[in-house]
Amino acid sequence: MRTDHSPAPARTADQDELAADLVRRYGSPLYVYDLDRVARAAADLRAALPEHSRLYYSLKANPHPELVRALRLAGCSPEICSTGELTAALAAGFDGADCLYGGPGKTAGELRTALAAGVRTFSVESPADLRRVGAEARALGVTARCLLRINGAGAGAGVGLRMTGGASQFGHDITDGLPDLAELTVEGTELCGLHFFPLTNAGDPQGLLAEAVASIRTAAALEAHWGVPLRLLDLGGGFACPYAAPGERPRYDELREPLTAALDEHLPGWRDRLEPAFESGRYLVGDSGRLICTVTEVKESRGTTYGVLDSGINHLGGLSGVGRLPSLRAEPLRLTGTGPDTGAEAGPDAGPDAGTGGAEPARRVALVGPLCTPADVISRAAETVPPRAGELLAVPNVGAYGATASLLGFLSRPAPAEITVRDGRVVSADRLVLERQPLA
Repeated sequence: MRTDHSPAPARTADQDELAADLVRRYGSPLYVYDLDRVARAAADLRAALPEHSRLYYSLKANPHPELVRALRLAGCSPEICSTGELTAALAAGFDGADCLYGGPGKTAGELRTALAAGVRTFSVESPADLRRVGAEARALGVTARCLLRINGAGAGAGVGLRMTGGASQFGHDITDGLPDLAELTVEGTELCGLHFFPLTNAGDPQGLLAEAVASIRTAAALEAHWGVPLRLLDLGGGFACPYAAPGERPRYDELREPLTAALDEHLPGWRDRLEPAFESGRYLVGDSGRLICTVTEVKESRGTTYGVLDSGINHLGGLSGVGRLPSLRAEPLRLTGTGPDTGAEAGPDAGPDAGTGGAEPARRVALVGPLCTPADVISRAAETVPPRAGELLAVPNVGAYGATASLLGFLSRPAPAEITVRDGRVVSADRLVLERQPLA
């Protein structure tokens, strides 16, 4: 299977000049999200899927309303797991009826809020979850369309994080037999389909295909077992994108044909009765974002040079510590035309060597953040040319699992500014704020 890179344009001096200008206007550090890249990613992924597939955007990757709005304009639907994500989807112009609401542990209050906002499609993780959805739907006099999430055997693909095939809080186990339809018949609900999500951030495109085909086979077996036609089949995601390091997202141009053939083989006539669906977070927004930060100090300690940045794990990579993301070994890029040599914003602590120019030999360099913990490491020591105080660095490919997947509350530092741009022009500029609210 071909995984050649996307034709998205390479980083340019104009982009670096824009980043430096944004820092002058909004301060450092800041995230920059390119909405044109979001639109390209959606078009690329849609072209790789069977025709007429529904494409869900998983807001957990990045709930910024402008990114969500861009994906709405690109024809995606929102996949949400909380009241906050529902609020972001509505703010981006979606209706509640557009949403797929999933996740374990949905509370009665959350369900009530979602149903009142018009959400009608839910992924349920267990019979108890189904009963909770039914109870709240009955109370409002509506019917909830439910997908039963399946924890299947899986095909064993290479993955960033496996979501099925073992003991899990996710999905209905089927290893000991197929569930009885009577168990899934709950007043206030209608079982309309199945939801699979076996893996995330797959490193092997062939393995991703194998997982999807295995899910299609399982769906066909359940449809035959129940004798009830499926109407929505969510086959999950797993589409990869580099994280916090240079590189371009893969293309999956050869997925469409074998996936279509598998649907034809195992679910004959599916085009007339069933809508296939897929989900993605990181692939759709990952390469849209860069974190721009400033080197505040350069110091030496026992053979290692430390570049101390004004941004750390409070702004990037907080979920790495719990295995949700790859261990953070970010590879920041130096922005051309910035830093003390060009007169750009060298801070008061730039030091006596700022602006001296000249080539420097490579040394062991670690890039660390400003937090009072040795865990605040953005890039572990590697042989490279040291940065200089006042220089701007950019961490690429952090449009997904960036700001909201980080330790924003730790040490009470402000969140980074978040800027969205289209065609090189600012669309929005804002900042998340954590505040205490009194309770009655």
